[in-house]
Parts: sequence; structure tokens; C-alpha cells
Amino acid sequence: MSDYFKHESAFIDEDVVIGSGTKIWHFAHICSGARIGENCIFGQNTMVANDVQIGSNVKVQNNVAIYTGTTCEDDVFLGPSCVLTNVTNPRSQVKRHSLYEETIIRRGTTVGANATIVCGITLGRYSFVAAGAVVAKSVPDYAFIMGVPGRQHGWMSRHGHILKNPNKEGVFTCPESQYRYQENEEGELRCLDLSEESALPDVLAKGTLYYDELKSE
Repeated sequence: MSDYFKHESAFIDEDVVIGSGTKIWHFAHICSGARIGENCIFGQNTMVANDVQIGSNVKVQNNVAIYTGTTCEDDVFLGPSCVLTNVTNPRSQVKRHSLYEETIIRRGTTVGANATIVCGITLGRYSFVAAGAVVAKSVPDYAFIMGVPGRQHGWMSRHGHILKNPNKEGVFTCPESQYRYQENEEGELRCLDLSEESALPDVLAKGTLYYDELKSE
């Protein structure tokens, strides 16, 4: 069995895979067929439904249910009481268990508290959904989404900062990491200093804004 933590009040069904370092807290329920990576955290009253796929370093805050049809890649953050769905047109009298719609939450995405994600869409890598937003359409990588209905209001860096004031070449700089970002010809934002497939380094490089503060802690 993997080296993970389970609170005594949590329920974990059979045929579940849970990676090392993952913590499952009070009254959580992990259902059969779920696959969960390493170093994840599932807060109080969370639920992972049958056959859900979850990557590593995923943080799921209190009162979040992740329903069948959902895939969370690595480094996703799901804020308190955010809502995920898996059927667009549910009816109590109509069984649609074979028609669950796929929702993909790509690497590094943040979904804020009380936000609602309507099923059948993709949240792009490192996108950021503000608290209380209702998102019914797929969003691009690094998009900052807010409002009802959710609309894009700029770009967000991997470190969670709104990118402002590009230079004359159209390059944005994250104020925390100093990583640079630029839109490509297709209108997609890309990081110029780190591969899109690479995780963030554990320590910021020397010369970045908060390097000295981190070094002194």
C-alpha cells in the first residue's frame, strides 16, 4: 500500500490507487476506481467519484465533490465549496449515467471558492477562475476568468499574478518570479523562460523579486 495519510473518519473504497504523501482528511470519500497521484490534499467533506483521474500535488479544499468524468492534472487547486458537474441537462427521472460529460482541468489551474464549472469543457493550463465565477465554456492556458457568466479579463502568470504592462515587444513579466510571457501568433500566451511541460522549480532563481526573502526564511 502507498504511504498516504487517511483520517479515521474518511472512507476509501476498494480498487483505489492513492500516491505516496497524499493526505485525506475528515469525512472525505474516495470512490471505487479513482486514481490519485502523490502529495495531494483532500480537505474535509470532499468526495472523489468513481473512476476520476487526479494527478499529483492537487489541493482540494473543503466541501468539493469531483464527479465521474472529471480529470485533474498535476498541480490543480480547487478552492473551498467550488462546484463541478458532469451532466449538462440533469433530470431526476432520467438516467444519464452512461452520458457523463468530460471535464478536463489542466495542469496548474486554480478554481476559486464557490466558483461553478459547467461540465464538458477544458480549463487550460495555469488558468485562474476567480471566486464565484460561473464557467460554461473552455478557457485558454493562463486565462484569468471572472464573473457570471465567466469571461476572460486578462492573463495570469504561473505564480498567480495578473500580467500587466507589456513592453514594446509585447512581453509581460511576472512580478514575483520574473518569468516572461508573450502571446504567440495564434493568440495563446506562452512562458518564454520555462517549458510548458515543466513544473515550477522548488526555489526561485537568484535575482528574482522574492529570492532574498525566501533565502532568509
